[in-house]
Amino acid sequence: MNDKNEPTYEYLADNPNFKVMPIMLSLIIGAFFAILNETLLNIALTTLMGEFNVSLPTVQWMATGFMLIMGIVIPASAVLLQWFTTRQLFLGTMTIFTLGTTICALAPTFPILLIGRLIQAAGTGLLMPVIFNVFLLVFPPHRRGKVMGLVGLVIMFAPAIGPTLSGVIVEYLGWRFLFICVIPFALFSVGFAYKYLLNVSEVTKPKVDVLSLVYSTIGFGSLVYGFSAAGEGENGFLSPNVYTFIFIGVVGITLFAIRQFKLEDPVMDLRVFKYPMFTHGILMFLIIMMTMFSSEIILPVFMQGPLGLMPAAAGLLLLPGSILNGIMSPVMGHLFDKFGPRLLMIPASIVLSGTMFMMSRLNENTEPWMIIIGYIILMLTVSAIMMPAETNGLNQLPKRLYPHGTSVMTTLQPVAGAIGVSVFISILNARQAHYLSQSENPQDPNAISDAMVAGVELVYFIAFAISIAAVILAFLVYRAVPKDQEKKEQPNNI
Repeated sequence: MNDKNEPTYEYLADNPNFKVMPIMLSLIIGAFFAILNETLLNIALTTLMGEFNVSLPTVQWMATGFMLIMGIVIPASAVLLQWFTTRQLFLGTMTIFTLGTTICALAPTFPILLIGRLIQAAGTGLLMPVIFNVFLLVFPPHRRGKVMGLVGLVIMFAPAIGPTLSGVIVEYLGWRFLFICVIPFALFSVGFAYKYLLNVSEVTKPKVDVLSLVYSTIGFGSLVYGFSAAGEGENGFLSPNVYTFIFIGVVGITLFAIRQFKLEDPVMDLRVFKYPMFTHGILMFLIIMMTMFSSEIILPVFMQGPLGLMPAAAGLLLLPGSILNGIMSPVMGHLFDKFGPRLLMIPASIVLSGTMFMMSRLNENTEPWMIIIGYIILMLTVSAIMMPAETNGLNQLPKRLYPHGTSVMTTLQPVAGAIGVSVFISILNARQAHYLSQSENPQDPNAISDAMVAGVELVYFIAFAISIAAVILAFLVYRAVPKDQEKKEQPNNI
């Protein structure tokens, strides 16, 4: 027992003798390079097609397979977080990621390269649940906003600079250096964590339900693959390969969900949805992801089509907004800690909705500077909504549900990504095809350009309609604290 002059601390960050910074650095360094790797390869796909003499559908598995593996491994993270210590999990995931990166760097054939990429995905998929869970255990609710904002900086900044950095590396050093350059930093992260990272979680080793893992693998894996195939194929959702896998995915997830409520130790405890602010945070997260994808996927296509910009120029136009989003995430997190979620989410969601409507008026005469400003405003509103919504939702959970809450949120990222890409690409293609079918000369470049404009207008108008739901939800939010701490803490309820 502690001496009565030595206070006990519910959260380690409240202990003045506990060194928080080394733990944060260990986790953030690893997360940065793992997440950077997600977009680092996208611009090199054409190069890889020539290098290994493979088709576009084949090389696209470098991206599709990555999301597929993440969708499979993340649901199991809640169990792993209770079976292994913080050090074991982080060092294990970073070692897996480093192994996959090394295989990619040395790959003599495309199948070997793909295997390495899938191993990378397994490490990356398990990393984010570990980081979120550690920060929930270390920091009390009233300090998590700023910390989660730092995570948001990594999540947004790393993918933002990925394509730009990739273009330079591929052009001047070759595609293998996309992996070679990451290896030293990954090894440094492992070494730094080995020395400084402490165990902060409790190992309870609950019983593992194998059937749940089977349902989860089939369900989430099939769903991610089905939606990814819809976004890549010419027939979209009408392809038998697409709707068959989506159906299998829905059935698998349904069986998985039903089984979780019957288990004493569920793999992913879906009772987290009993907490209203957690459910609120999930809904806001999904809406923001959908509106983000409407821009990140559609805008580059629009700029290289009707506006006639080169790919590099199109990427640079989006870079300021993405970088500013990352920079502002910690600021928004600090404001969340101080003022609560409503003061951020209500004005940000209104501005987001207005921005989506403005984007629905894009045409071939739109000046590039207008796209830069519009995208900057969009990404600022995203930083003011997404991370505060996630943090506020997780804050309402009791500690025993932290692994499950983080598992649910991180599972939805690749699923939302696959759905967002496929839905908006399908809408764009369908609107273009309908427009050209009404044209007297479908081969006319002006008709093709006008069809693209019509498709982009429809995509953004649908995104605008979706964003209205975010405005409504923003007015329903309140500052959340765990039920067992409501009397201990008297937070500002703004």
